[in-house]
Amino acid sequence: MTKFRSALKTLIVLIFSFIILIFLGEFVFNSTYQFPSKIEYGVTFSPGYASSLKLDWKKTYVRILDELEVRNLRVPGYWDVVEKDQGKYDFSEVDFMLDEAGRSGAKVILVLGEKQPRWPECQIPTWAKSLKLQDRQQRLLEFIQRTVEKYKDHPAVWAWQVENEPFLPFFGENCDPGDEKFLKTEINLVKSLSNKTIIVSDAGEPGAWIVPMQTSDVFGTTLYRTVYNPVIGYFSFPFLPYLYNIKSQIVRIFAPNNQKTIIVELQAEPWLSGGDLTRNLNKQLKQFPSDKMKSYLDYARKTGFDEIYLWGVEWWYFMAYSGYPEYLQYAETLFR
Repeated sequence: MTKFRSALKTLIVLIFSFIILIFLGEFVFNSTYQFPSKIEYGVTFSPGYASSLKLDWKKTYVRILDELEVRNLRVPGYWDVVEKDQGKYDFSEVDFMLDEAGRSGAKVILVLGEKQPRWPECQIPTWAKSLKLQDRQQRLLEFIQRTVEKYKDHPAVWAWQVENEPFLPFFGENCDPGDEKFLKTEINLVKSLSNKTIIVSDAGEPGAWIVPMQTSDVFGTTLYRTVYNPVIGYFSFPFLPYLYNIKSQIVRIFAPNNQKTIIVELQAEPWLSGGDLTRNLNKQLKQFPSDKMKSYLDYARKTGFDEIYLWGVEWWYFMAYSGYPEYLQYAETLFR
């Protein structure tokens, strides 16, 4: 019993020492780190998500450019939309987004690959789901090649994001397992066709970051504060913001050719456990009041990264149309 108590005391001392060290590290970081004088803000936009919120996605997209004055965008090129029928390509959705961005002088990150922003994450055409993995990967490479060849000279596109959180397991529907070798094949294909910047993303909290940072010119971390797990329900990550920057610096030791880290996806909308987002407004307001959006932005600024893409612009417009304009009004202070 005496040995147990002694071990318990030692453990408690170690835990408290670790906590003190973490907070001391935050003080040192905030006192010595040269924070950026200007932060570039952007948004991720999904036509499909906008439509699911009963928005006219084209009109909403134009409003984002013309009224909200967003000049940094991340947009998807969904495989199941562009190549709904095998061998028949319809790029009209992507054309519209890129051409409108070009008209407004906005810069675009175009996402390539099977795994893309927004649920169900893995946007595989119905015809490709029945293929063997190797055959599906070959068809995917053909789709990526078509996309890059079409847009490599588009003035609005400054970067290609290859896949979206490719090594985040157990998230998404009908996803092929993360494959480092195939990811490198995708990246090498894109590099052979274009000299534009390559971005690879990873989950900010559970992700290891090493391979995504090693294989990219710019690494994109996601940053979520409150998430939902069907086993444990809602929970918030306990990390202090400076730890994302420290993690970036440590991992970059193993990826010396990577140029910088950006926040490619900052939570700026509620994470609902399911259901129709056009309903349950009270639940959404309770889970994600506008003050929480502001606090998440403050948190993200404290990471020290100078480029932040917000996640939820479609939802801001939906809420504004539903009588709650405060989210959109706050966003206006960032972009104007």
